[in-house]
Amino acid sequence: MNRLNGITRIPVRGAAALSRTRPAVAVLPTYVRALSTTAASPTTKPDGRERVVILGSGWAGYALAQTIKPSKASRVLISPRSHFVFTPLLASTTVGTLEFRASIEPVRRLGLDEFHQAWASDIDFASKTIRLEANTMSDTAGTKTSTLKGPVKGPEFDITYDKLVIAVGCYSQTFGIEGVAQHANFLRDVGDARDIRLKVLTAFERADLPSTTDAQRRELLSFAIVGGGPTGIEFAAELHDLVHEDLAKLYPALMPFVQVTVYDIAPKVLPMFDQALATYAMDLFHRQGIQVKTEHSLQAIRREGDILKLRIKGQADEVGAGLLVWSTGLTQNPLVAKLLEQDIPGLGRIVKDARSGGITTDGHMRVLTRQGGRGEDGPRAPLPDVYAIGDCTVQEEHRLPATAQVASQQATWLGKRINKGDLDAAGEGFKFRDWGAMAYLGSKRAIHQNGADGLKGWPAWILWRTAYLTKSMSWRNKLKIPAQWLITALFGRDISRF
Repeated sequence: MNRLNGITRIPVRGAAALSRTRPAVAVLPTYVRALSTTAASPTTKPDGRERVVILGSGWAGYALAQTIKPSKASRVLISPRSHFVFTPLLASTTVGTLEFRASIEPVRRLGLDEFHQAWASDIDFASKTIRLEANTMSDTAGTKTSTLKGPVKGPEFDITYDKLVIAVGCYSQTFGIEGVAQHANFLRDVGDARDIRLKVLTAFERADLPSTTDAQRRELLSFAIVGGGPTGIEFAAELHDLVHEDLAKLYPALMPFVQVTVYDIAPKVLPMFDQALATYAMDLFHRQGIQVKTEHSLQAIRREGDILKLRIKGQADEVGAGLLVWSTGLTQNPLVAKLLEQDIPGLGRIVKDARSGGITTDGHMRVLTRQGGRGEDGPRAPLPDVYAIGDCTVQEEHRLPATAQVASQQATWLGKRINKGDLDAAGEGFKFRDWGAMAYLGSKRAIHQNGADGLKGWPAWILWRTAYLTKSMSWRNKLKIPAQWLITALFGRDISRF
């Protein structure tokens, strides 16, 4: 991971209530009623159910809302996007192996008591009130959770809570590198995936024009990926499959100009896998013609017409590319950063994790505070009725990776506690069960590691598809995904530009 000074915050994956998710707004009755007043919503329902407000519709927020039984609590979800994204399959949608809607779940299908498509801009813990700003974007930028919040301010309103769960996720970390925020593509939401697919297909169409020179074709059809983690590696693999299984039949003369390159500052890609599996992945990439350049640091990006010019540390000449996908690093959501600076009457400040900058929680997901501010030692106490899960948090006793399986397991654990009504009861805290790591490598090959056990090749690809199919959140997508895989296998990918 790059360690450069300066940070540009660009929303990423938790799809949090303030996260970079900018989805289009569906104007539905509940949403309209929420905007019609600036007064705070009522709390505890007449039937005695507590009002549980969840900030974020990512892995943590969506799984929590799905786990809590409607009979046990009034569920209120706040998110600037109206859907949950099944991120492991997002790379497949960029190339048409799956269609976009196979990777999303509409949050309103959860049968929530309330849903507001909005950003959380502030929280008053003393009055249990949350200030929201409606996400009123109606263009396609509203579905890109990796772009900055737009300049147009939406209507503001307040809601109240009995119990609050912060699950806002993190933003993409650009390390302050010149041009990344303006010219790179991120891969966190369906809007990002659609934009990438359009740019790839457009690059081939431009390269096929008689007026395009061979030098221009070579740059247009150079696709760069920054980040050697599973997301970057899987996108490179999916792009390879698109090019060699579908586009090669339509643009045979352009194949000598195509190059897919993965850049990473670390000496090794896929650091969560052991050396044998990582080596297998790199050998397969080499045979497929995908270049992997480790210990390469991107210094700047600029645009020159249709071409991106990349300045790489240690290289005299710039590198041309038709597309750059950025998939490295996380930084905290601006809402989290703001909350960590607030003084809470009688409790001090929320404890900030020194390493990640996230919210510190105990083993029961309770947000911890400390008298005297951030930098002083002293007793820690839970913030009443406030919990936090997912990438924006760090457990006090056990540091866990910022992954989807951690977030979803935390959500399930907390949801079951809410259903039992023993949130504040003493007892054993959350225990993470590691199901291992998987990565698709292209050409129907994958790798899987669980502890010391490893699996590679075609069997790992079968496991990869089976695992993600069974983890899909609805039966609708459990049926849709294999049907689309079959259609792609029989008829190829859809390469229409729209």
